[in-house]
Amino acid sequence: MLNRALSRRLADGLTVGRAVVGLPLIVALGSGQTGVAWWLLLLGGLSDAADGWLARRAGGGSVWGARLDPLTDKILILAPLLWLGAQGDLPLWAIWLLLARELLISGWRAGQGSGGPASWGGKAKTILQFLSLLLLLWPWGGQDWLHRLGFWLFWPSLLLALSSAWGYIKAPAADRQS
Repeated sequence: MLNRALSRRLADGLTVGRAVVGLPLIVALGSGQTGVAWWLLLLGGLSDAADGWLARRAGGGSVWGARLDPLTDKILILAPLLWLGAQGDLPLWAIWLLLARELLISGWRAGQGSGGPASWGGKAKTILQFLSLLLLLWPWGGQDWLHRLGFWLFWPSLLLALSSAWGYIKAPAADRQS
């Protein structure tokens, strides 16, 4: 059984590892290696789930981890979104709307002493975004229907992003606990 301090350190380590995965992900997308990019995105999504589980197991993550975790998620999600927009697979206006949301919430979180814990809507948005991106980036056979499914999953993730942003900004601090 892991003690709380070790669980927090492991969670923070996974968060840092996920941040490091961001650069190779961008390079893989830019060089047309979508298979590598897909695996890196999957690794990032799984590490996000694992570090969240470890932080909850420890009774809460570190303040440092709470601040870095959402930023690493943004790197892993916005890099492929911008690439997909540049490829014409997603409309740029929707990606820019999502980017504006992320900047707004990042600014709000920066003003919170705890880093601003994620709401359930924010967590659901992140899961749906990872799933949508994995389907949109799927580099192997059967791409058409998977890409269409990823495209259609993007829209509820955008709606969740906007509604959770409203919830963060509008709700009193006591209601924003995860």
